[in-house]
This record gives sequence, C-alpha cells and structure tokens, in this order.
Amino acid sequence: MGAYILRRLLLIIPTLFGIMIINFALTQFVPGGPIEQTLARFQGEGDVFAGFSGDGGGQNAEETFGSDSDYIGARGLPKEFIETLEIEFGFARIVCEDGYVGEPDLDDPACTKEEIGAIERFGIMMWNYLRLDFGESYFRSIGVMELVLEKMPVSISLGLWSTIIAYIVSIPLGIRKAVKDGTPFDTYTSAAIIVAYAIPGFLFAILLLVLFAGGSYFQIFPLRGLTSDNFEDLSLLGKVADYFWHIALPVIASTISAFATLTLLTKNSFLDEIKKQYVITARAKGLSERQVLYGHVFRNAMLIVIAGFPAVFIGVFFSGSLIIETIFSLDGLGRLGFEAAVARDYPVIFGTLFVFGLIGLLVGILSDLMYVLVDPRIDFERREG
Repeated sequence: MGAYILRRLLLIIPTLFGIMIINFALTQFVPGGPIEQTLARFQGEGDVFAGFSGDGGGQNAEETFGSDSDYIGARGLPKEFIETLEIEFGFARIVCEDGYVGEPDLDDPACTKEEIGAIERFGIMMWNYLRLDFGESYFRSIGVMELVLEKMPVSISLGLWSTIIAYIVSIPLGIRKAVKDGTPFDTYTSAAIIVAYAIPGFLFAILLLVLFAGGSYFQIFPLRGLTSDNFEDLSLLGKVADYFWHIALPVIASTISAFATLTLLTKNSFLDEIKKQYVITARAKGLSERQVLYGHVFRNAMLIVIAGFPAVFIGVFFSGSLIIETIFSLDGLGRLGFEAAVARDYPVIFGTLFVFGLIGLLVGILSDLMYVLVDPRIDFERREG
C-alpha cells in the first residue's frame, strides 16, 4: 500500500500542473483582464485623477488633458497610469540599461517598460506557488490565503453539516427502502425524495426565509449572517447555540437535494448485495435477518457510500452555493470565487484553484484509503500489478 500511495502522490505533480496550465490558458482568451476592469472603474469618475502625476513625470492630469475637462474618462486615461497598472499586476516590468529590474521608474530615460509574456507569467506564478507564495488580491489589498481563510468558516459550515446530515438521514432511509423494496413505504418515500430533488435549492431557501425568518409567517431563525452581533459576549454554550441557530436554514436548503442521490445509492447497493450467494448461504445457516443485514451485507454494501464521504464533503465544500450564500447573506468561498471571476482577480482565481486542486487530489488518495479501511480485502497494489 505504501508504494501505491507514493505513486499517487507523485502523480499529483503533473496532474496539478495540467489543471493550472489549462485554466491559465483559458483565461488568456477571456476578454476584459484585470487592467481593463480597473480602467472601467475609473471611467466617468470626473475628479479621480485630480492632482495625478506620472511616476516622476511631473505632469498632472490637468496639464495632460486640459483644464476644461469635465469628464476625464471621455478623454482617455493617462498613459503613465496604465503602464503603472501593467507593472503592478505583473504584466510588465521596468528594465534599465544597467540591468536593474525593479520599481517603476518611467521617468528615467535609461529605463524602459518590458512586457512579460504569458508563458513567463505562468512560470513565475507556479514558482511562487511552489514556495507557497500565493500573492495578494488585485483589488482587496489582502493576501490570497488570508482571504480564503477569512471566508472558509462559512463554506466549512455548509459543507460539513450538509454532508453529515445527508449521511445520517440517507443511509438508514436507504437501508430501510432496500429491506422494504416494493412496499408502500418504498413507493411513498421514493416519491418524496424525487420531489425534494426536483426543488431547486435557492427556491427552497427562499421558502424557508418566508416561512421561518420573518418573511410573512414566523420569526424563528435569523435572516442573515453566521453569528449574532454579540457573539463574542456569549458563553461557550451560548456561542454553540447561536452558531447552530444561524446555520440551520442554510444547511437545510443546501442539503435538500443531496438526499435523493445518496439514499438511492444506498438502497441500490444493498439490493445488489442482498441478491448475492453469500447472503443466501448466511440465511441457510440460520442467521437472523438482522445478523445477515448488518453482519454480512452492510460492510460490502456500504463500501462505495462510506468510502466516498471525503469526496462528497470536498465537493460540497468547494462548490459551495453562491445563491444560498447570497440569499442568507453568508460571505463564503462561493461568493469569493464568483466575485474574483467577475473582477478578473487572477491571484485569487489561480491561488484558490491551486490550493483546492491540491486538496482535491489528496482527497482522492484519502478516498482510496477509506476503501481499504472499510474493506481490508481491497489491495490496490495487487490490482495494479
């Protein structure tokens, strides 16, 4: 098993590199980069460059555009400002005749601006990532990892509790449906599951708000946020209660559609095992139905369900729910990723992609270890040989 794990760990390197290079290449074809996004924010701001001077040029905006300019955006933006943006965002650098490469000094005739190609920028980015240097957000002046850690509690809350609740409900329900296959209980629960699966999560979230968060009926749960304003003043028990009070509705809304897949997976897995010869043999030996079900069938039937727990959690954790986070005013990774993509905040996009890609690949290995833990008969090394 050790050799298998080592091979999987080594495979992470080319896989992660491939993920990064494909996504980096795709962004090169998307119109409107971070510089264009920044310039678009300044367009129309009449006094945004009042008193602006280039990087040592000594010429302010009024001298550049004329003192009668009421709308600077209509007359174009200072060339020095655009060049400074390109340097700050890593699309260009200052190179001097003596070989010095450093801070912008566009006023020095011995220094010129040199464009940095996409391949070189990708190489610089990956080298920084290997040193765990993920840079800073273009627009928030905060480190990428600090930003992720700041948003992570919300995503962990939604992902962890949604996954746990889905397993707690779906596994017993799926086993019961397998035992009662074809009975009215199986039919009615299947209908309920299908209806729940068909309801969009955001629509169910709005329904919960209307019913239980002061919309039109009951004011039982808070409308927004992960904690109350006085959270720090509460006792330990009070903090726990306040946390679950706030997270209840978002978790229910994000879990409602997860029951169907997991329940039916559990049911079908049990039905498949129940029909096998070893179950018939166990019953012929005089074992009770409970002993057959939980002593023999359970381990084999639950292999795929339990072993997939890490992957399910990571899937919920990564994807998050942008709409649910928005509806319940939760500032999590879903909104972070969406806002970064819209603003073309490349450090946030690629930094989080690298970290989450690495975690996802490691979770794949963890899932294999879970298979072995649930059923020691599985030997990946022997199967590969």
